[in-house]
Amino acid sequence: MYQKGLCFITDRTCTDLPVAEMVRAVLEAGVRFIQYRQKDLSRREIYSNALMLRELTRSFSAVLIINDHADIALAVDADGVHLGQDDLPLREARKIIGPKIIGISTHSLQQAEEAAAGGADYIGFGPVFHTSTKDAGTPKGVDIIRTIKQNVNIPVVAIGGIGRDNISEVINAGADAAAVATAICRGDIRQNSEQLLNILKLSGR
Repeated sequence: MYQKGLCFITDRTCTDLPVAEMVRAVLEAGVRFIQYRQKDLSRREIYSNALMLRELTRSFSAVLIINDHADIALAVDADGVHLGQDDLPLREARKIIGPKIIGISTHSLQQAEEAAAGGADYIGFGPVFHTSTKDAGTPKGVDIIRTIKQNVNIPVVAIGGIGRDNISEVINAGADAAAVATAICRGDIRQNSEQLLNILKLSGR
């Protein structure tokens, strides 16, 4: 799932490309971990896009995670769902999605420990750095990633303001992967993805 340590989170705020074109460019660059995040469409539209992305990611043998909607993830046979602190509780999502992957967004050591104890398959932790993608709170820095890795036994995906200049810091601090949106989709998507993957390769990923 964490091949090469890079997760692409779809972001329509920094590109005019349709979501399928955006994701195809990322997949062609070598990314194999896609998280479909969409906040401003109807559930029917989200389902339609998710179904299309499931077929696309499957053709590249890539993992597809759906943000927020466990039922849609199940309906399109995605690999899993990613839930925020205000979304459906992990235990209830597990009833819907069964053994599929469940990731949980966390913003503190306590939340990370609770997610791990509750049966999450991985945690997203952040924001590590300042991010303009969403109002995610005060940047946490990289040192806490080391602390979390010492206290939870599930993978940690760092998120928030991560790009070419700092992705190595995140991985060197122990994160299993870095989730990136703006640093990929602003500009040449394929080239941005390839550059990030090359940096991770030099970091040993």
